[in-house]
Amino acid sequence: MSRSPIPALAAFTALLALGACKREEAKEDLAPTATGATPYHLALPSNLPPMQSPADNPLTVEGVTLGRFLFYEERLSGNNGMSCASCHAPALAFSDGKPVTKGIDSIAGTRSTMPLINLGYGNFFFWDGRAPSLERQALQPVTNPVEMHDTWPNVVAKLQADPSYPTLFKRAFGTAHIDSMQVAKAIAQFVRTMVSGNSPFDKYMRGEGVLSPDAQMGFAMFNQEGGAPGQLIPVAGSSPVIGQGGADCFHCHTAAAGLFTDEQFHNNGLDTVFTDPGRAAVTNNPADMAKFKTPTLRNIMVTAPYMHDGRFATIDDVLDHYNAGGHPSATVDPFMKFTSPDMQLGLTPQKRQQIKAFLNALTDDEFLSNPAFQDPGPPHL
Repeated sequence: MSRSPIPALAAFTALLALGACKREEAKEDLAPTATGATPYHLALPSNLPPMQSPADNPLTVEGVTLGRFLFYEERLSGNNGMSCASCHAPALAFSDGKPVTKGIDSIAGTRSTMPLINLGYGNFFFWDGRAPSLERQALQPVTNPVEMHDTWPNVVAKLQADPSYPTLFKRAFGTAHIDSMQVAKAIAQFVRTMVSGNSPFDKYMRGEGVLSPDAQMGFAMFNQEGGAPGQLIPVAGSSPVIGQGGADCFHCHTAAAGLFTDEQFHNNGLDTVFTDPGRAAVTNNPADMAKFKTPTLRNIMVTAPYMHDGRFATIDDVLDHYNAGGHPSATVDPFMKFTSPDMQLGLTPQKRQQIKAFLNALTDDEFLSNPAFQDPGPPHL
């Protein structure tokens, strides 16, 4: 069935035409690793960019296999009852459906669980970006007193005493002597394989499927400035922009690379008075107060509730927030152009329906049910 993209999609489609329409293997060095482990061939959709693994932690079959066991391993927690998967469920795009999560001591955290989607492309992790790599990210929940509340020496001792893990570590890293960094590396390898790029939107852009007119219009508005068409809209610290009647999403949820996040930190006008410093707690820069990492919009319709503290229960609540303009503050992002009472984003009921149709088209059912990401059961040789 043929179809022609509406004008706002044409440029994006042209870019994709430069690549193949099939899933491609990541370009990796296929030589055996220093440990003798087998290089892992990561299949990537052609509309996603190449993914690079760290030089000191290349993807291997043995490392990914070990990481999958460890991701579901409850002995990483102090009470042997909580694993990474306890807060990162595959069917919810590896989120947990809660505003904030309680750890093993029933102490509630202050931030929501971020989904694990295409993190192999990321440079900073957690809502505040405090971890500069997936390996460093994987180390933190184990010792966090609000989360898994254990010590690494204790966790390592439990794994070392298991009849299977020393051999699995030897296969992956060349040594049966387990340490915390090897655990983190294995989990990071597994998480890097969690690639989502086969949603209805992806198939449409690769010429493999169709997209409803509403979803096409939703994507068009996604890529257009908000405000009334022709309206001159002030932008703090920059030149004014001209309204296009769009939804104004594209500034932060960048679609060009297919990731739907700019991997940056923004204050999106949630509050005037801040209870969470966000990125500023990491940088100690007052200009970063209440700035949080832009989450991807991939699988967004299964990862409610929304925002860093889960304050919005539904996607309609999110659209209400942006349509109302958000709250002004000293660090609110310049892209939040409608915080002034005399400025409006202008999302009509029809536009909201079209935006939601587009967001629904970003749900990748194959990713959510991929058997390679499911619980493998107890470790075995």
